[in-house]
Amino acid sequence: MSAEQPRMVMLPTSDHGDVILPEPSWCAGHAHHDPESLRADLIHAGPTVECAFLGVPLFCAEIVQSPFAAVDRSLLGGQVAGVSVDPLGKTLDPVQLYSLAAVFDGYADRLRDLADRLARVLGGEGR
Repeated sequence: MSAEQPRMVMLPTSDHGDVILPEPSWCAGHAHHDPESLRADLIHAGPTVECAFLGVPLFCAEIVQSPFAAVDRSLLGGQVAGVSVDPLGKTLDPVQLYSLAAVFDGYADRLRDLADRLARVLGGEGR
């Protein structure tokens, strides 16, 4: 058995010319790459996971990695893969992403409570 070779991608940059780098298996490609990008701004991004209601996007998230980022800054992305969450504008690690999911779980419970309350109001209670 031989190990599968990583996919390689060549992306033009304004400061380093054509940059060849390994593309992670989770990367959705670089269809929207701007050749005027700096090498430090190159980014791998996975498929977007969207939460929408009535056709309006509320949140979206995707795995991202910036292989040439100068500095890994907490919650801003970097050389280590994370999950970028919009409109939060932060890149989260697995523990932070589980914490966000827990916040959503709690909020969903509060929305269900509010729906129950509204149903009682519409049913004539509290007039």
